[in-house]
Amino acid sequence: MLNRFINACTQFPDKTAFVINGNSFTYTQLSQKISDIRTAIFSLNIPEQKLIGVVAEDDFDTYASLLAAMFSGCGYVPLLSHNPIDRNESIAELADLKLILTPKKDEQIETLCSNKNLTLLETKSLSQSEIDLSLPLNYDEQLAYILFTSGSTGVPKGVPITMKNLEALIQAFLALGYSVSENDRFMQMFELTFDFSVFTTFAPLCIGASVHTVSSEGIKFANVYTTLEEQNITFAAMVPSVINYLRPYFEEMNFENLKYSLFCGEALIADVAKEWKQCSPNGVVVNAYGPTEATVFCMMYDCHDNMNLNKTYNGSVSIGKAMLNTDIIVVDENLKALPSNEKGELCITSAQLTPGYWKDEEKNKEAFFKHIVNGKEKTFYRSGDLALYDDEGDFMFGGRLDYQVKLYGFRVELGEIEHHARTFSGVTNTAALVYETETGSQMLYLLLENYETDFTPLKDFLATKVPHYMVPSKIFSLPSFPFNNNGKVDRKVLQNKLKELGET
Repeated sequence: MLNRFINACTQFPDKTAFVINGNSFTYTQLSQKISDIRTAIFSLNIPEQKLIGVVAEDDFDTYASLLAAMFSGCGYVPLLSHNPIDRNESIAELADLKLILTPKKDEQIETLCSNKNLTLLETKSLSQSEIDLSLPLNYDEQLAYILFTSGSTGVPKGVPITMKNLEALIQAFLALGYSVSENDRFMQMFELTFDFSVFTTFAPLCIGASVHTVSSEGIKFANVYTTLEEQNITFAAMVPSVINYLRPYFEEMNFENLKYSLFCGEALIADVAKEWKQCSPNGVVVNAYGPTEATVFCMMYDCHDNMNLNKTYNGSVSIGKAMLNTDIIVVDENLKALPSNEKGELCITSAQLTPGYWKDEEKNKEAFFKHIVNGKEKTFYRSGDLALYDDEGDFMFGGRLDYQVKLYGFRVELGEIEHHARTFSGVTNTAALVYETETGSQMLYLLLENYETDFTPLKDFLATKVPHYMVPSKIFSLPSFPFNNNGKVDRKVLQNKLKELGET
């Protein structure tokens, strides 16, 4: 991946690499900033450093810091300054961070570094150095990044991705044969802790295209609309919830130069996708699928017209076929491969597949298994998603096996919210559930059994433990929880009760 980026910097030094909050930055400016940060990192001479924390802001220095970490022979770990400090401290400790890069002073990050004895490097006013994008030794073997996602025990779960994994994603994307070049304008709307940001940042930089970030100020979905229109975006990668929110304004939208609308992170509803297609009359709707563990996405389904969008399962567009260097199977509860049209768990083996969860052998034993493909034993990842494939080899997404959900495009372990709610309230039975409104938007609800207390302190407590998108929109108390025949809380009954609660 770094080789591709170096080539882009060499071929297109004066072309725009980033447009951020109305400011443009060329590939030469990006090369200079990377070199400045890299030189500063080396001057600190921190021993045995494999990972570098990067405070993730919508800022040119932040994006340069991601690449500077890689060019320094390290992977990056994105941190959000608005996350609870407990969460950032857990991530710093798990990743054994010694250095954090930040574009500006931030009280929470300064406290984090003080508490954990970390070095903090501000990148805004570094001395200018000679441009040096030489590759680090053995960079193919190094980590590219680690993303820490929600964990059911309250401890963040680390997913390490290697440079080989990242290169495999770029290679597989380019092998799709899409009409993209240095003249394209890619939209980047995601927080850097969300894996989709990896694609929307690095794929365009590998071909000399420009990255146009969506402002985090104000209403995000309105800013997406503005960016698409004013920045003349040609490649837009989004989560489906974006167009659910924009749906009331479809009649006003006409993005004639938008060539590709790539969706990933949630099920893509066919009816909404067909309406969106009218907003992009010359473009292709692409439905992608893949977990963080398989480096953003590893399956693809192109929808050139509404006939393609008619291939659905429970109203969701097909997730298509495996990309280059990926194999997909569907297995039963005994991990036996199933034939076409039988639903089971979707499992992945791929050049994009993580080497395993960070410092969590128990989780690795649960999530990975060996299976023979074409006479060769390969390691497969259990996605936790239900799927089936039709007689044409196209896969259909069938929902989750467990209580893990996608909310606003972020992967959320409902069990983590429940864990913190139990800790604070002392209530044994809690249930975090997602309610879908009639307009297709999603709301996170928290139910507690017989908790007749003011919910405000609980909500405030959760805000100190989990990211903002995991704080429930509404909290309810029920006199008692329903149980199934196995003596477990019947979540299906609770889910059915959400409509009644959602109207209160």
